[in-house]
Amino acid sequence: MSPGVRTEHITWISKSVKTYRPDHVVMIGDWWDFSSLSTYTPRRQIEGQRILADIDAGNRAMKQFWKPLKRMKELPQFHFHMGNHEWRLQRYIDDHPATDGILGLHLLDLDGWNVYPFKAVNEIEGIWFSHYFYHPMNSRPYGGTCHNILKNVGLSFVQGHRQGKDLASRTLPNGQVQRGLIAGSCYLHTEEYLGPQAKESWTGVIILNDVEDGNYDILELSLRYLCRKYEGRELQEFLNATTV
Repeated sequence: MSPGVRTEHITWISKSVKTYRPDHVVMIGDWWDFSSLSTYTPRRQIEGQRILADIDAGNRAMKQFWKPLKRMKELPQFHFHMGNHEWRLQRYIDDHPATDGILGLHLLDLDGWNVYPFKAVNEIEGIWFSHYFYHPMNSRPYGGTCHNILKNVGLSFVQGHRQGKDLASRTLPNGQVQRGLIAGSCYLHTEEYLGPQAKESWTGVIILNDVEDGNYDILELSLRYLCRKYEGRELQEFLNATTV
């Protein structure tokens, strides 16, 4: 989340938790964008952006997420994986020790979540979750397709970090099925850095059904679908008819 971006989809996602009633909800990272701390964005583009405004944008969106769930009797377990964007804040503090205690990850409103540090992994019913998986010799994210990453990780996994969606599966000689899933975009705005030829085609959330020993059935809930379900109209029509 960044200051000024649309967040209506947060309410749709929260409502989908009430509708589909999963056992676990996993946020795979980069909820807070921290564009003010980006080392990749030209200084001209981030002139005037402020760290506290970035923190507040994510906190307000988090309150929006919890609001529809307040009356839900049996809540699932909520898991939050720190992404490299959240870690921008810690990296800034490490580079500016005078800010330690004034700034910090403690300012992120993560009440109600089981929180996992950046790059940490968490296993749920044979599936391993992390913001991304990386080569142990250089700490860089595995590249290539989801099939390539599944081969390197060697376990059923789910990660974010990348735009769009990618899937992979393989069956081992013992009959075990391993699945890989990359789902790294869920927002209504346009990421300008992608340019005119690199617009991701899918944004949304994914439900893993009948999970057993790393295998599952997949149910995709695109933001286009969630808009129709909870707003009763097409996504583009909704965006054109409403303002931030």
